Amino acid sequence: MHLLAIGWLYVVGMMAAVEAAGPEGSLAGALLTFGLYGLLPLSIGWYVLATPARRARRRAPTRVHGSVTQPDEGGHAARDAVAPEREEP
Repeated sequence: MHLLAIGWLYVVGMMAAVEAAGPEGSLAGALLTFGLYGLLPLSIGWYVLATPARRARRRAPTRVHGSVTQPDEGGHAARDAVAPEREEP
């Protein structure tokens, strides 16, 4: 996937160089060409293709001190938030 991105940026970079070096081209046109044809579509594609990996990282259990635990487990015994009242028989 990285090779494809590098290749696409190379092609768009050449397009931008031709735009800047052309007889009626400009540096602003070259920057817009590189940004709108290269960086913007590449960043959107990279974000969309990385979505499953982000989702898997979010759903994976967290690691605490080398052991896999649930996010709400701290290694302590569970207790009630308020201690129950003791009733006399």
